[in-house]
Amino acid sequence: MTVRKAVSQALTLSPPHRTNHHAGAREPGGSPWLGRRGEPTETFERYQGIERAAQSLWPSTVSAVSPSTALGAYSDWMQHLLASPAKQWELADIAVQNAMRWARAATAGPADNCWCIEPLPQDKRFDDPAWRERPYVWFAQALLLQQSWWQHATTGVPGVSPHHERMVEFTARQWLDMISPSNFVTLNPVVTRRTLEEAGANLARGALHALGDAYRESSNLPPVGAEQYELGVNVAATAGRVVLRNRLMELIQYTPTTPKAHAEPVLFVPAWIMKYYVLDLEQRNSMVRFLVDAGYTVFMISWKNPHAEDRELSLDDYHRLGVRAALDTIAKACPHRAVHTVGYCLGGTLLAMVASLLGRERSHVIKSITLLAAQVDFTDPGELSLFIDESQVAFFENQMAVQGVLDKGQMRGTFQMLRSRDLVWSYRLATYLMGERAPISALMAWNADGTNLPYRMHSEYLHALYLDNALAHGEYRLGGVPISLSDIHAPIFSVGAVQDHVAPWRSVFKLHQFTTADQTFVLTAGGHNVGIVNPPGQPKSSHRIRHWKHLDRLLTPDEWLEQTEPEAGSWWTPWLEWLNRHSSGLEALPVQLPSLGKAPGTYVMQK
Repeated sequence: MTVRKAVSQALTLSPPHRTNHHAGAREPGGSPWLGRRGEPTETFERYQGIERAAQSLWPSTVSAVSPSTALGAYSDWMQHLLASPAKQWELADIAVQNAMRWARAATAGPADNCWCIEPLPQDKRFDDPAWRERPYVWFAQALLLQQSWWQHATTGVPGVSPHHERMVEFTARQWLDMISPSNFVTLNPVVTRRTLEEAGANLARGALHALGDAYRESSNLPPVGAEQYELGVNVAATAGRVVLRNRLMELIQYTPTTPKAHAEPVLFVPAWIMKYYVLDLEQRNSMVRFLVDAGYTVFMISWKNPHAEDRELSLDDYHRLGVRAALDTIAKACPHRAVHTVGYCLGGTLLAMVASLLGRERSHVIKSITLLAAQVDFTDPGELSLFIDESQVAFFENQMAVQGVLDKGQMRGTFQMLRSRDLVWSYRLATYLMGERAPISALMAWNADGTNLPYRMHSEYLHALYLDNALAHGEYRLGGVPISLSDIHAPIFSVGAVQDHVAPWRSVFKLHQFTTADQTFVLTAGGHNVGIVNPPGQPKSSHRIRHWKHLDRLLTPDEWLEQTEPEAGSWWTPWLEWLNRHSSGLEALPVQLPSLGKAPGTYVMQK
């Protein structure tokens, strides 16, 4: 993009978000939340257009982190470290001890144990017995001792803000993961052995794999093997029809497989940072198919993948054109019936907001609420908060102002950074150094099928929910109306996952503090996706479950964990039992609404 073109485009952009606090009113480009921020002047808006045009010339893929944020974190840590002789002496003492431990291990006899420090339980890089042999044990031990030292160096420095401490610790961990001996041919005994056995053929295959991946990434193509999963054929293949289409979503009504149906239908509200079919993968692990076969009438929102022309879509649009439009349409198929609602991730946050508004309106349209890995309090959103502060949000806004969206590649890169050891370095080790391309699963193919985020919605989401925590504070307005989670009275089934790095389970658990509605909380094994896509029949599945009702003593997350015993099996089974208890029994099949096309529809196909 040329400078002239960028400036011209930026000057035509809508002004930054403004708030009109009159009930329900909203200026074009306005936001339902401004918090403690003042309105920018017109002069500032004009110059901001030029500023954003200039930033648009800098490739967005160069950095996912605001330079000001990174510099501020490093400066905060370094200044306080230099100002604390006690911390310096501690680090010097640890360094000497680590050097002596490594020296003893390096000079130990063949029969002695050279392993002076063990990796963390989740670190599988050095599991092969060859890492216990010289000289490779020296390399592994050196890295693990360095990790131990940097963990002490980046934490516990007096005066450093918690946010900056987490950022510096995260950055140090990223660099150490990058220079791990497991990533190098001559330092990794497993790769060295394979290279000698195959006379370098593994490296030749790996080079071809790297070139293929680079081409696919630059051409916006799915990863190798994803083509075997075809939408509507072997994924997102549960039979149904599109019964509503507007500029933001399609609503799918699934075809019943039982002679009768439960009186109350089920509405799924997935997140729009992902495509809906994670909830309708293959037949064996489709949550949609699971409920349809159990006799439920199931509806699914399939969000549009937004592009630049959708830049002004707001959170309120996702409320009005999404959840409210879906509930209005479901009422035509199931008149006078309340709805079981299910929200996943950001879709669950939106569902909680809509349920709060409906509770304020004394509406009884929602029969129950199921929240899957969904947060309502963003005080501690986990490592994702590393990429969200005032400087970082301004950095994102300048990028999105010209693009119109937060590109799906930027979002994917952020999530890969959060789990770089598993998603980046382990993948490169197996694929590029060992020359082995592992088969891709349906969940992996779905994960690579990303979506964009509209500029205005994402800006509102980051400012209101992450930075100001307005929903938890009862300060957010939806449709111009202030909402409070205390207005939710429908029973809630909430699911958190032990290894969730997107919505940490202790953060999900905080919903207990905001509403007196009966709550059943489940903690499942797995992460943000695997923990949710967890059908019955998995031999290693387990979960913990406990019911809470108003006037019961609130437990802290740690108390809850200590007092709740694990149970074998999928959480889907007790969830189905819970839905059945909150339903009114079986009756004749509901009306099949007029079809606008077969499921999975057209929006899910958009790239």
